[in-house]
Amino acid sequence: MDAIPIPQPGTTFLSYAATPTPVTTSRQGDSLTVRQAGAATLTLRLDAAEGRLALTGPAGSGDAARRGLSAAIEAAFGWHPELERLVLDLGDGTAQLADALRRRGIAVETAAAPLTVLPELFMQQAELWHGRPDLPAFPQRQVMTDGKRHPQRPPKPQGTVYARWIPWLEQPLSFRAATVEEDLGHLHKWMNDPRVAAFWNEDGDLEKHRRYLSGLIADPHMVPLIASFDGTPFAYFEIYWARENRLAPFYDVQDYDRGWHVVVGEDAYRGRGYISAWLPSLTHYMLLDDSRTQRIVGEPAAAHHQQVRNLETSGYARIKNFDFPHKRAALVMLLRERFFFDRLWLPAAAAQPVAAR
Repeated sequence: MDAIPIPQPGTTFLSYAATPTPVTTSRQGDSLTVRQAGAATLTLRLDAAEGRLALTGPAGSGDAARRGLSAAIEAAFGWHPELERLVLDLGDGTAQLADALRRRGIAVETAAAPLTVLPELFMQQAELWHGRPDLPAFPQRQVMTDGKRHPQRPPKPQGTVYARWIPWLEQPLSFRAATVEEDLGHLHKWMNDPRVAAFWNEDGDLEKHRRYLSGLIADPHMVPLIASFDGTPFAYFEIYWARENRLAPFYDVQDYDRGWHVVVGEDAYRGRGYISAWLPSLTHYMLLDDSRTQRIVGEPAAAHHQQVRNLETSGYARIKNFDFPHKRAALVMLLRERFFFDRLWLPAAAAQPVAAR
């Protein structure tokens, strides 16, 4: 893994960025201060060498205490990605908070300590990054669409679906559901970029792109997204349920497999530092969106060797080549277990820009 630049003491880390009430953690030396609206300030001490996070003031109670502590944990792992685990020292009078952490899997009991935070479990806490973590998993009911049997899908998301502070860029990355009103201009510009058109073959006039985006928004198995760094749109994503997709006949598809296509439309955001943020974050979003999703798949052009190498670097395994009517494709796949247990939300070595779908 490439060395990851660590923000200097005194910088601020933003958590719960996809919610109307984000939480900030600031650092001065080994002292952390967590601030959130409507809650008392939380103070902690981080011993990164020992992998220990200790409360140094009252924790408060209820959801506010858990949110504040979770924000401090995210900041600690973000500033110190070398940490394999984090031991919590909550002091006296925090039994209720400790119980809440264990019940949610934020902390577990290990030989090292009664409360140990493991990154592979912590990064599955959807409430920190997902736009609607309050929604339970959509109930399962099998339906038929165009001769394909699949689970009924939840209603399309609206607004921000995911946001995450990127410590090596020191800015937030966010994904939101695309709309015709806000995003037709972005899509039209990007699809007519010669670099994008060479792979997508979707260049054309404004009305063509209006029909294209409107059709995807209406399609229950597709979710078009706009990605932004610090509020600036730079890319267009399409995520899909693989069971209903054209990819399904070419492999042993499972009900909650998801896949994606991408256009990075702004040249300023094609560098390694950016792809190391948005690609694992896109995977992270799909895995958080439904805990039943065990595999993320893709089908880049087999001849697009750089893109396939980029995906392999990011943890995707190349399964096989196969023929679509319009292209020879490579089937790539990433397992949920590998993403979380190999900590693939962190930058991979030698990552390069992914150009197109």
